[in-house]
Amino acid sequence: MAKMKKSSTRIDMTAMCDVSFLLLTFFVLTSTAKTPEVHPVDLPNSTKETKIPSSDIVTLTVDEDKVYFGLSGKDDKVDVLERMGKEYNIEFTKEEINKFTTMENFGVDIRELKQLLAKPVGELMKPENHTKGIPFQDSLNNQLSAWVKHSRESTWARKQDFVKVAIKGDAEEKFGTVNKVIQILQEQRQNRFYLVTGLRDSDF
Repeated sequence: MAKMKKSSTRIDMTAMCDVSFLLLTFFVLTSTAKTPEVHPVDLPNSTKETKIPSSDIVTLTVDEDKVYFGLSGKDDKVDVLERMGKEYNIEFTKEEINKFTTMENFGVDIRELKQLLAKPVGELMKPENHTKGIPFQDSLNNQLSAWVKHSRESTWARKQDFVKVAIKGDAEEKFGTVNKVIQILQEQRQNRFYLVTGLRDSDF
């Protein structure tokens, strides 16, 4: 009796590889990178989802008795920093301004900002360089109010529109600091702002 010749089993994986790479490309292109922060906070939960604008917006991160300031847009950052420099008699170099535009947010006294900007770009956002936050408690040195004011004036002068404001507070944060921040905004007639929260299931 003649024996049947055995043939090796071979599975063509070309199509599977193509599909895998297509899926990988899709997820990479559609995913949103998490914005780096000098002081991340645990957001309170909410069942309502409201999309926050990605441009022309100031983000104020509040934790304990500290506030951190963030501004979107490179041109906005350049103009606002120059305005703050004029108010506080600080002249920033072109290199310092370029470094400032790479920071998503920060938490230092403007009088210490040049010292921060002297560091390498990779160290600018390290939390240990932002332990004090933006001064706002002292009425004679309310730099937070000045940053917000110049941000509003900057966007109005260049775009005929006021900058939007978002407040990010820690879930365990006491209302006192947040209330103070809101008062600062209201003093500048910034009565509309976003409160950033995390999304949770409505069943809980």
